[in-house]
Amino acid sequence: MRRRQFIACLSATAAWPWPRRVFAQPTDRVRRVGAMLVTAENDPEGQARLATFREALRELGWIDGRNLELIPRWIAGDAVRARTMAAELVSRSPDAVLTGSALSTRAVQPETTTVPIVFVQVIDPVEQGIVKSLARPGGNITGFTHFEAAMGGKWLGMLKEMVPHMHRVAFLYSPEAAARGAGSATFVQSFETYAATIAVTPVKLPARDEAELRRGMEMFAAQGGGGLLVPPDLFNTVHRNTIIAEALRHRLPTIFPYRFYPVAGGLMSYGVDLHDVYRRAAGYVDRILKGERAADMPVQFPTKFELVLNLKTAQALGLTIPPALLARADEVIE
Repeated sequence: MRRRQFIACLSATAAWPWPRRVFAQPTDRVRRVGAMLVTAENDPEGQARLATFREALRELGWIDGRNLELIPRWIAGDAVRARTMAAELVSRSPDAVLTGSALSTRAVQPETTTVPIVFVQVIDPVEQGIVKSLARPGGNITGFTHFEAAMGGKWLGMLKEMVPHMHRVAFLYSPEAAARGAGSATFVQSFETYAATIAVTPVKLPARDEAELRRGMEMFAAQGGGGLLVPPDLFNTVHRNTIIAEALRHRLPTIFPYRFYPVAGGLMSYGVDLHDVYRRAAGYVDRILKGERAADMPVQFPTKFELVLNLKTAQALGLTIPPALLARADEVIE
């Protein structure tokens, strides 16, 4: 379903005279909420997302250590670990589970058909078989979908605007995610299609580990005139410090999907405000704990996007940020 059709469907649904339900307010009975986070436990970004989720629940009356037991599990982008953590988490009989990626969602999905699951950062959940439809997910899973496939072209266009003389762009992706039809693979077609319209040669740059990542970036950069597009991908998130360092070392202008990349030294990012998504996910968990069914709660699209530029990195790369791009920025890191 296209986004406009989905929004129209929601509007029509809201206008229908459904009978009103009254849901219970938070009580002193302790509820268990699991959280499957995609990063390692010592990752500051992962901890910040969990803190956002915890604080949003607190604002809704669910206080960790009082009437809520929040049970975080950290998968560090590892599929085997995700399955192990999912089984252990479901064995704790949680009242709801937050999953922070398609990988963690698919790990929990076969473990239970009754525990409500609220996902975030899942691209095209219908195509991936996670929900039946966006408007009526069915089953025990709902949540917040992510970037649309057309973002591949949009990221490329913004990078070309930053570096007009650029004539080659590498698309960094995980072959494992591509084989599953998930993650970065979603954006390849729009990336390649748009590249043809702006005289840019698209290059696929697969990376399975850090060694392959370093070799690939070095070989690509050696040919000159290149830039790098880093799509949302668990591999890229886990190895972001290496990607940022190698891009700077090889003088590769790079666009990323999230703010935490330019905060760590990347050139620029355009994408979803992840902390806003985690706050909204807390709202869905709150509604579930008060009695609503995940099956009846529509999958939602992101509402907040942000353009972040790192001026210091631009200067290190010898780039002058175009005034039009600078004017559109939500944040400029100096």
